[in-house]
Amino acid sequence: MRRNLFAFLLTLSLLASSGFAQAVKITSAERKIAEGITADQMSSYLYFVASDAMGGRDTPSSGLDVTAEFIKMNLQKWGFKPAGDNGTFFQKIALTRESLDPEKTTLEVGGQAYKFAEDFYRVSGSGSVSGPIVFGKTGWLVKSKGIDAYAGVDVKGKIVVLYSSAFSQQTMIPRPAGVTQEDLKGEVGVDWANPLAYAKAKGAAGVIVIAPPEIQGMWGQLRGFLGRGRTMVEKFRPADTGNNPPAFLVSEKVGNAIFAGEAADKTSANAFEIKKTASLSSVSKTEHLMTQNVAAIWEGRDPVLKNEMVAIGAHYDHVGTNPNAPGEDKIWNGADDDGSGTVAVLSIAEALAKSKTRPKRSILFVWHAGEEKGLWGSEYFNKFPTVDIKNVIAQLNIDMIGRSRKPGDTNPKNKDLTDENSIYVIGAEMMSSTLGSIVKGTNEGFLKLGYDYRYDDPKDTNRFFFRSDHFNYALNGIPITFWFDGVHEDYHQPGDSPDKIDYAKMEKVARTIFLTMWEVSDLPTRPAVDKQLPPELNQR
Repeated sequence: MRRNLFAFLLTLSLLASSGFAQAVKITSAERKIAEGITADQMSSYLYFVASDAMGGRDTPSSGLDVTAEFIKMNLQKWGFKPAGDNGTFFQKIALTRESLDPEKTTLEVGGQAYKFAEDFYRVSGSGSVSGPIVFGKTGWLVKSKGIDAYAGVDVKGKIVVLYSSAFSQQTMIPRPAGVTQEDLKGEVGVDWANPLAYAKAKGAAGVIVIAPPEIQGMWGQLRGFLGRGRTMVEKFRPADTGNNPPAFLVSEKVGNAIFAGEAADKTSANAFEIKKTASLSSVSKTEHLMTQNVAAIWEGRDPVLKNEMVAIGAHYDHVGTNPNAPGEDKIWNGADDDGSGTVAVLSIAEALAKSKTRPKRSILFVWHAGEEKGLWGSEYFNKFPTVDIKNVIAQLNIDMIGRSRKPGDTNPKNKDLTDENSIYVIGAEMMSSTLGSIVKGTNEGFLKLGYDYRYDDPKDTNRFFFRSDHFNYALNGIPITFWFDGVHEDYHQPGDSPDKIDYAKMEKVARTIFLTMWEVSDLPTRPAVDKQLPPELNQR
């Protein structure tokens, strides 16, 4: 008998560890609450949020601010508790914008002039510099790991060329393999330094980073981010930003020209001097702006568990308006990306407010700004939270749930778009077996949507895990789940408009997420974080 019991318990353990869906019983009362989320309701909200009047909801912009006010107005009407700054629904975020003068932003290599936006972009720094070129590999210094990219060369007064097969928005080149955040200790520039900091510490005149394949493949899209200068969150700026050497991101074409005729190339294991010179010049002006996250709490019914929160969120920004875009439509409305998530979260909030019963735990709603600029809003909320972030037991992220591939659609740009009854699910089991089991079990006990886990892989070449706001919650140790319909022909295009949304699909997905949120909220104990986030997913 004991052996049989042991075998039974072992089987249960193995099933749990393999992601077996925990049986979830959805009550008729819970189904009734979820039915408060309707296609008509979300359509009404989305035609406002993704209208031309919002101008594409760039961060920052008046259209984004109006959308924030619209969300706040409804939250106030429904009786939500403000969870922003100083008793408000807004968490204010100070920004610094550097406006670039393209005519005075120039690059020459070996006497050959290159074209701004076509061949290169300015990433940071300003001024005019010139000098001989030195190849500095990845540019990193990590003494504790024996890493010094400049070993054997002197870069003072020279233009340093760097290359890696990957890219980081924060440091341009990611940490070398095997280097963790824990290794970055001591004095910056002496014990460790990222590529730009090390170049400055060593007296380099300028920095050229050759675009890796990932960035080269989206070169034209970079114009919207780097073609007009750079906006950044003030609290994310390095403490010392004065006299930074200008840093340019260059195309593969420029990279090939730099190494033409040299004995080695960008894959060299050693730094070396290149027999060419380069000149970099950029001119910019600085202004200070504001944007905001929108945050609210619906308090739970359990006197003890209500101190914990299930977070649910979406990014309410998009990429704005491009007056130089070809064709008549200059506004990127972002109906699917992520107007669909924005109004789904709003409809979930409305369903909660109209319910006669509250979930046991409190529900934290956050609409993030600046996702399209580099996950600003979620990073800011996790680094400077307006709530006790340690009491957030899970975060459910909704980013693009409104489009579906119709039968007979042969457009290759829609080949990875989910159909009317399917949705991609990412990250549910990466940190918590319990959360993953609830996510699967809720779906199995409700509408049985086609949950597609193909991107739920640390080695996903699309890097979808890095590309939405759940990422910063995961970095903060909070288990997450991300629902996503897939890229399509109108992804980051002006054609992403509300008339192309499959509202019936949105209704099914939003109701399922609502019930997932409810079931997680009512767990007797918070879902254990029983898995380490894979090392491939620890930095963007």
